[in-house]
Amino acid sequence: MVLGANAALRLPALAFFYGYVLTLIAAGALGMLLGRLDLRYLLGLDPAQLAPLTAATTLSQYRFLRAIELGFGVTAFWFRDAIFRERTWNGLFLAVMAAGITGRLLGLAFDGRPSIPMLFFLVFELIGITLIFTYSRATVRRP
Repeated sequence: MVLGANAALRLPALAFFYGYVLTLIAAGALGMLLGRLDLRYLLGLDPAQLAPLTAATTLSQYRFLRAIELGFGVTAFWFRDAIFRERTWNGLFLAVMAAGITGRLLGLAFDGRPSIPMLFFLVFELIGITLIFTYSRATVRRP
């Protein structure tokens, strides 16, 4: 059992973990299956306005990235116990999550301020990784 401050972090860390993972699964699946609608409503990009080759290429890459997002979410859900107990799985999960956050921060620095939903996801992910990292320091087995 985790005692002290880490016990207080358990519920928020798990809530952010499951919120993040379920969002990855849902957004990944929807974006992969409904790429045209997802691009239009989430990003404000209407593929019908693009040249056919550009639209097909953009949608192909978008669906691929959404499928990877879905895959990461399913993997994290499948190995959720290991993520909070085993150093390797914990490090891998946090590294992939940090890579996504880094991508958002690079976009902010190089491309400018994104939409409010994208800023929300950045803040949500920063809070989540902080809580998950801090809480899992007490739950991960030491070598």
